Amino acid sequence: MEVLLGAAAFQVLAGIVALILSKWPRLATVVGAGGAALGCLIGLVPTLRVLLGGTPELLRFRWDASHGPFCVEVDALSAFFLLPVLGLSALAAVYGGDYLLGYRHKKSLGSPWLFFNLFVSGMVMVLVARTALLFLVAWEVMSVAAYCLVTFEQEKADVRRAGWVYLIATHLGVAFLFLAFALLGRQAGALEFEAFRVMPNPGAMWSGLIFVLALVGFGAKAGFVPFHVWLPEAHPAAPSHVSALMSGVMIKMGLYGILRILTFLGQPAVWWGPTLGGLGLLTGFVGISLALQQRDMKRVLAYSSIENMGLIGLALGVGLWGWANNLAAVAVLGMTAGLFHIWNHSLMKGLMFFAAGSVLHGTGSKDLEKLGGLMKRMPWTGTAMMIGALAIAALPPLNGFLSKWLIYLGLMKCGFATNGSSSLTALFAVGLLALIGGLAVLAFVRMTGIALLGSPRSEAAQHAHESSTWLLGPMVLLVLLCLVAAVFPLKVTEWLAGPLNQILGQAAGQTLLELESSDAPLHIVGNINAWTLLAVALGALGFYAWSRMRGRTEGPTWGCGYVRPTARMQYTGRSFAEMIGEHLLPRFLRPHISRQAPRGLFPVRSNFGSDCPDPFSEKVYEPFFRRWAKRFSRLRILQQGKVHVYLLYIVLMVVLALAWVSLRTLWGRL
Repeated sequence: MEVLLGAAAFQVLAGIVALILSKWPRLATVVGAGGAALGCLIGLVPTLRVLLGGTPELLRFRWDASHGPFCVEVDALSAFFLLPVLGLSALAAVYGGDYLLGYRHKKSLGSPWLFFNLFVSGMVMVLVARTALLFLVAWEVMSVAAYCLVTFEQEKADVRRAGWVYLIATHLGVAFLFLAFALLGRQAGALEFEAFRVMPNPGAMWSGLIFVLALVGFGAKAGFVPFHVWLPEAHPAAPSHVSALMSGVMIKMGLYGILRILTFLGQPAVWWGPTLGGLGLLTGFVGISLALQQRDMKRVLAYSSIENMGLIGLALGVGLWGWANNLAAVAVLGMTAGLFHIWNHSLMKGLMFFAAGSVLHGTGSKDLEKLGGLMKRMPWTGTAMMIGALAIAALPPLNGFLSKWLIYLGLMKCGFATNGSSSLTALFAVGLLALIGGLAVLAFVRMTGIALLGSPRSEAAQHAHESSTWLLGPMVLLVLLCLVAAVFPLKVTEWLAGPLNQILGQAAGQTLLELESSDAPLHIVGNINAWTLLAVALGALGFYAWSRMRGRTEGPTWGCGYVRPTARMQYTGRSFAEMIGEHLLPRFLRPHISRQAPRGLFPVRSNFGSDCPDPFSEKVYEPFFRRWAKRFSRLRILQQGKVHVYLLYIVLMVVLALAWVSLRTLWGRL
């Protein structure tokens, strides 16, 4: 435990030194990025020791009598989340070192590395904190550091807006967390997690209220609909290595919080699972529907993260339902699918954001309609993006397919385990999950096809260049990890036994072993994936060798009869998704279209516009905050700018406070 805390402290110290060295951007980058990566590698040692050995590591000493002891611990659940946090953060530090150097002539690089290291250390402390006070302080450090990273390019109006949206959303979520921990402290008589774990059962009403508060508070960080509006704003605004961390691991802190609260409340009520599962289905459908229609590549990935959080929420909901109904197989399948997809999503989304950052670095644009033809100009980045897209679209034989397959198995097991409405609902959810999967395939075929194939749609794409080894290295490593998870899924799920036992009870690990030998034969699927990947690799090598021996000639692409086709004579991202977006999706998820068709024999004017804003932000949150901002603006009359007026306000408040105390004293005597 001391090693992990020392690693976090070392990262903060490296960030402070990088800030001091701001006048020398390369040196500040070496210290900041090197300290972050080294601290993460050191922290992986105790993390793997706990995850593989199963013995928690605890550090506890007196801190302040008024706030309780300082208590931190790495148990199986914390180690499960620490592994992707530390691993992806180390890769992001290496990637970000070269990525941020492109800004060295315009910005100071010391402060971004300070906030990056604080961000990573804050996430580590969130996962190991064992008192409510320390947890909330670490949560705030993580959130504020992320805000400072999101607003790195604060000279842009859309970046400032994204920062404010994120800051407001995260602090509204914290308000619900304060209430949840206050209720837990009231029931347990202390604010330590150990006291929460052994407290008397608070009863159905209070347990349900705590669960709802945690679902809203942590769900805002996880990006559950309708609390998701900050993700599509913050992820595109942040530097790409920060976006990878926010999407790959930070939003998982919300899932960790929900799971941690569940360990305090005991066996869940029957309605908790369907609530979380239904919210997950809604989140998945809304997220992928909006991803299908975005022009900004990083905005596509942000909405895809919302979709994947929905899939994880659905899987955990299935596990909760099985737990509440004493169906061990359903509970273990659901929880295993959710935990497995947490790791898979960290790998896949980290890879995709790194690839998107490489495209932005090589072209200067993330607008799909200004890209095209990048597979020829950026072959390494394009190949990594294609593999990541196949994985995140849950297509075999890659790792995303395995966790989604387990979600299908959990839903079908749930449907066949009982009779009645629960069975029909679970089987209906299978169909909705298939619909979400189909939309995901379409969304990533659209993104990769428009960005990588065809002809360049702009000068930036025409003169694109491949990224450096420092940017490509982390992508290649994530590709290899995706392949390893696809080929050895049984080994991966063995590491999930500890977290499963902690959430569901000590029998969960044994139930998982029984399921893997009967209902979920992961070893067979892993072998199929291995042979399929080997066949694909040999086929690709054979085709490459044949093409080299045969030789090749280059010529213009056939232009469908046009003598001199231009780059504009291609499918656009909007036209690719037109049928789905404008005709098959619900009306509130459709894009806004403006058309002025040409008229007359010799038309001189026509235009077409398409926009796909977030419907919850546009129709719910923005009108609400605009209305209340207008009302509160009337209070500006109190801001007179005169010192004696402000002194009068203070005197009035003191008089009112004394009057209140006097009245309470008088009332007590009566």
